[in-house]
Amino acid sequence: MDGRKIESIYTDGACTGNPGPGGWGVVVYHDDGSVHELGDAAKQTTNNRMEMQAAIAALEYLQASGQSEPVTLYTDSEYLINCVTKWLRAWKARGWKKADGKPVQNQDLLEILDHLNSSQQIRWRHVRGHAGNIGNERCDAIARGFATGKLPSLRQVGDTNSHSTVVTTDWPNVANISEFAANSTIINNKTTEHISIATDTPSLRETSRSASTADTNMMETTISTNQNDYVSRETRVSQLRHLVETLRMADEIAEKGYLISSSELADLMDIHPSAVTSRGDQWRWRNWIVSRVRREGNQILWELERGDSLKEEETN
Repeated sequence: MDGRKIESIYTDGACTGNPGPGGWGVVVYHDDGSVHELGDAAKQTTNNRMEMQAAIAALEYLQASGQSEPVTLYTDSEYLINCVTKWLRAWKARGWKKADGKPVQNQDLLEILDHLNSSQQIRWRHVRGHAGNIGNERCDAIARGFATGKLPSLRQVGDTNSHSTVVTTDWPNVANISEFAANSTIINNKTTEHISIATDTPSLRETSRSASTADTNMMETTISTNQNDYVSRETRVSQLRHLVETLRMADEIAEKGYLISSSELADLMDIHPSAVTSRGDQWRWRNWIVSRVRREGNQILWELERGDSLKEEETN
């Protein structure tokens, strides 16, 4: 590893259909500012298997580095963290059976994870998905790129291509997009185009990189005093706050098991009701699996379930 020390690792998995085509992504941050990215695809898989495969690749990379110091691994999958830190010991003691006697799913990958994680070198940490965390967002982009067949360009340590020289350590590691927007500085019109904030987080990440590579002196000295620019920024921040509130509502609906109608779901997603019913009985929207439950009168009722946890009940 040429003396480099791994400081942190981010992992993520994605699946279109669940089950369906999937992908996983890993981003490794080193102490010298270099970044190493990994990823791959699977033709038919599940979201949970892709989360596990990403973690396996990350642990294999760490093992190959020969590093003995502890490393923090960040993932937005509560299911993955619960498997590794809570449920595995009891499952193994029962011969890979759950508390209800049913076989544990994904035993093949869990056994590999258990072996790679045996040294307790990894500190497993949950990070909220799609909340503006740069490492998590980049992993998500890699995983979704592989899942959809749009193969991303990965940065590799030692790679002489231009992608390997792009270091993301100069980005703000903020907890959410709204905080990033609130603390952003509006500069001249040309640069403002690069940091225009949209509701699509990967776009925010890529466009922000363009701004960060602009001439530093120009960014510090060419602050715009144009009132129209200021109003435009305020509007964008307001839209982001509205988005965050929408996502919080969706999380509460999923957590409490509320059923909502097609029209209510359309309002939540800000789309036409016909676009809801035309998607089929089960599909993914952002962090949630949306499933058709039943019809009541003229209304179809839907439920939302967090697609990254599946909330498996398990007791030791």
